[in-house]
Order: sequence, then C-alpha cells, then structure tokens
Amino acid sequence: MKELYNEGYELLNKGESFALATLYNSKGSAPRTAGARMIVKNDNSIIGTVGGGYLEALVIKDGGEVLKTRKAIQKDYKLSGEDKDGIDMVCGGDVSVLVEYIDANNSINLDIYKEIINYVDKGEKGFLVKRFNDKSNNIYRYLVGEDNIISEHNNKEELKELIKNNKTRDIKVLKEEDGTGIIEPICNSGIVYIFGAGHVSQKLADITSKIDFKTVVIDDRIEFANKERFPMADEIKVINDFDTCFDDLDINKDSYIVIVTRGHLHDLTILRQSLRTDATYIGMIGSKRKRKNTYKALELDGFSRDDFNRVYNPIGLSINAETPEEIAVSIAAELIKVRGDLMK
Repeated sequence: MKELYNEGYELLNKGESFALATLYNSKGSAPRTAGARMIVKNDNSIIGTVGGGYLEALVIKDGGEVLKTRKAIQKDYKLSGEDKDGIDMVCGGDVSVLVEYIDANNSINLDIYKEIINYVDKGEKGFLVKRFNDKSNNIYRYLVGEDNIISEHNNKEELKELIKNNKTRDIKVLKEEDGTGIIEPICNSGIVYIFGAGHVSQKLADITSKIDFKTVVIDDRIEFANKERFPMADEIKVINDFDTCFDDLDINKDSYIVIVTRGHLHDLTILRQSLRTDATYIGMIGSKRKRKNTYKALELDGFSRDDFNRVYNPIGLSINAETPEEIAVSIAAELIKVRGDLMK
C-alpha cells in the first residue's frame, strides 16, 4: 500500500493525473481480496495489481476510459464462465471494482496522498472515505485521522461518526441513499519490531516492508543497523544496550515482536521485556534446548506457563527453512497468518 501511495504522490506532484482502481468487494475464490489497488497511467502502464489476467485487462481498459471522461466507473465482475455474464476466469468468484479519476489539478488529492504517506511513516491510523454517486458518477474523498480531517465539505462530525469503532484493516462498504460509500483503513496493518540486525533480520525487513507492516529494526551495533543494510526499513534504532531498549517503544496490540539478536542472553533480555507488553505477536528464534533454558531463567523472574504460551518458538511456519532468506519467508508467513486470524 505504501509503495502505491508513494507512486501516486509522485505522479500528482509532477502534475500527472491517473486512474485508481480499487477492488472493494470480493466473494468466492477471486484472485485478490478487497483492498487490492492498481494505478493506471496515461500510457496504460500500471502500478500495483487487482489480480492479473483477463480481469486486470478489463480494469486497465476501464482506467483508460476514466482518464478520458474523468468520471468514475463502478463495475461488478463475475469471474466464472458458468454465468452468462461471466468473464470465464478459472479462479471463479465475484469482485466489485471502483475506478476513479485522481485529478492532479485538484490540490486536495495531493494533500490526501501526502497525509496518507505521513500516517504510514508514523504508524498512525486513519481512514480514507469515498462516496460514489450512482447518478453523476462523481466521487468525493475524505481523509479522516485521529487529529485531523481533510475534506472539501463541512461534514466533520458525520465523518467521525462514520469511522467510529472501525478498527479492522478490511474495507467496509456502505450502501447510501444515492450510491456507495467505501471506508478504507490506512495503516491498520501493524508494526513489526525486529530485534537484531543480522542476516535473517536483513531479509525479513525487506519482506515485511512489502506486506504493509511498518518495519522497525533495533540493534546496538551501528555497523549493522544502518540504512545501507536496511534500505526498506521504516525506522532503524541504534540503542546503547538491550536492557532498556523498550523504554522508548510504544508496544501495544498492533505490535509484532521478532527476536533474532546475535546471542541467547540478548534474546532472553528482549523476551523478558516483551512478555510485559500487550504485543499481539512475540516470536523468538532458536532451538528447543534454547527455549527450555530461556523459560527456566524467566521462571525465576515470576513468569508462568501462560506467559510462555504467548511465544512463537520455534519462530516461523514449518517449511523446512534453512537459509536466512527461507527463514525470513517462514517468519513473514507466520506474521501474515497471525494478522489475518486477528481480523476474522
């Protein structure tokens, strides 16, 4: 998501309008779920994807039409050939897609994209509200954050009520009197804190940044924890020691902790602090023997079996991973699973 909005902001900043396709409803075995987005540029090149294949080709065609008319298009696609109106894709399922014109000459669009990037960078939550009018094909956009609202209309209280108690990372669709309302959560995907800046961390940070986790890398070695080794990380924190490294961290239920430091004692130190937080995920790399010794030491600090049951160890899904790249994939897959199960 961050990459797409960054690309969109760059286009708007250069004065280039584009079409934005958002898959906002999905049923059955569709190739992508709700929330998939794709930019269609004036030369028909794309950024992102709504699923590939024939569906994507049709959406690109719609994008070209939107760029000509400057009017939004909303369509429902039946992906199965069994239906007379279907487009005969093997995967089947039904999807709803909104393709809208993002006008570079409308300054509010640049403001919205700039603020979305700001939310993602800071890990702050927000909601992009879109209202599509069935009769006029016009669309109105509002960005609602915790402290501010970007809106062309004076409807701030109504917008706050609209997003109240909406805490999921899934798109919410509202049927309104004159059309469709879509609420898109911004930055509800969680923050992953990677403790340690070794080989596994390096590969993992590259993946987590691409799957919409805000990624923070923490280590006490500046020669390891730096932008050259972690270009994709959102934040790199070089600490004095691991004993007090949680003091400046806002660990909460949106947090995912990955413990992959260079030594067992550092891992023990991080796990001890992690178990005192509300983090949704705590994963620690290491063998069964290491786990046994670590838990034994923590029992002396008063931690219980219930505390240890919160820890994912061995870390990552079991895929016979051996190399740093493979281990990173297994950890990222487990993070995706935990995050997905939370949203059910």
